[in-house]
Amino acid sequence: MAMSQELGSAGPAAHPQPAVRRVSRWWQAGCGYLVLLTITAVLPSGCSDKPDGIAFGKVNGTVTLDGQPLPDATVQFQPAAGRPSYGRTDADGRYSLGYRGRSWGAVVGPHTVKITTEDRIENEQTGEVRVMKELLPAHYHARSELTADVTTGENVVDFALTSNSKTSR
Repeated sequence: MAMSQELGSAGPAAHPQPAVRRVSRWWQAGCGYLVLLTITAVLPSGCSDKPDGIAFGKVNGTVTLDGQPLPDATVQFQPAAGRPSYGRTDADGRYSLGYRGRSWGAVVGPHTVKITTEDRIENEQTGEVRVMKELLPAHYHARSELTADVTTGENVVDFALTSNSKTSR
């Protein structure tokens, strides 16, 4: 009979169970509340890296050339001091400005505006480079005479460009 006891199932002493520590639901709820409170306190201040002391205004609009939407143009708003804001027109000529890659718009104040269609596009997979030629006269980009004033809040700034003559915006 001793043999069958040896080959049979092992008793509780052969495989001891780990000690289980029970935590009250109040403790779990309290810890969860503390984590949630910490996240809500840290996220609003830690995730915004907007520069302190700089006011921004949202800027969007439409760019047309000879009455037709101008797709794939780069729009640059350059303030008197500081970094510029950029946007790119879509197929309908609409753009929205971003500052440092964020959708903050542009710095409040007067800007010189440059609009260009010249671009160098490289296909990362093939390495092929495609150069887009400039379609606009130099007074819209290299020697730009375009200006805009950005205010806090929403700004709609449209540009009606022409191939041969200057525009007043």
